Amino acid sequence: MRMPQAVKDELLMPDKHPAELWERLEPFRALMMEYQCAIMEVETKLRVLNAEFSVQYDRNPFESIKSRLKSPQSILEKLHRKNLPLTLSSIQNELADVAGVRVICSFPEDIYALAEMLLAQDDIFLVERKDYIANPKPNGYRSLHLIVDIPIFLSQEKKRVRVEVQFRTIAMDFWASLEHKLKYKKDVRDAERIAARLRDCAEQSAQMDAEMQKIRHLIEWGHE
Repeated sequence: MRMPQAVKDELLMPDKHPAELWERLEPFRALMMEYQCAIMEVETKLRVLNAEFSVQYDRNPFESIKSRLKSPQSILEKLHRKNLPLTLSSIQNELADVAGVRVICSFPEDIYALAEMLLAQDDIFLVERKDYIANPKPNGYRSLHLIVDIPIFLSQEKKRVRVEVQFRTIAMDFWASLEHKLKYKKDVRDAERIAARLRDCAEQSAQMDAEMQKIRHLIEWGHE
């Protein structure tokens, strides 16, 4: 997307309020619309897979889908942190998580099965994969992250847009949501001990996921 230099320089100036940018700058609004369309495309593909599974196997591979579009303020702050130019091209080329979809599954094996089914579709390209289930973060965080490149079909053109898709179990999502809330509390005493207890909780959640999966195997197959 080529823009006049004057518009580029004005796009995300830090002394402007993000809400005003959203309302005033048509190129930025158009770009956010494209990300929103990409979210809808990913959601549709996942819901189609869910419907197919419910007919063929009498069960659903996921419990729910959540989506979010990064706010103008968050985009601006991330560009500053990465010391990037405040331009549309920086957003498109350097930020992979502007559009996000989170898929909540019941069991870890459903995460991998659903991710592979999504990636098997011939119009989706995998840009990056980070498996924080097999390799949890130091704080205990677990999730499977995929950056995918997906086409959107506008009135006069087809464009490709990147979307971050996160796959978690219910237990992983519960832990991550609470950890996020607690992490931003002010003036926390004994932060290291709290962090250690959170890591313990993450491990216990992972053990529960594994045990529930074994129980499902016993019910469905008669063995683990």
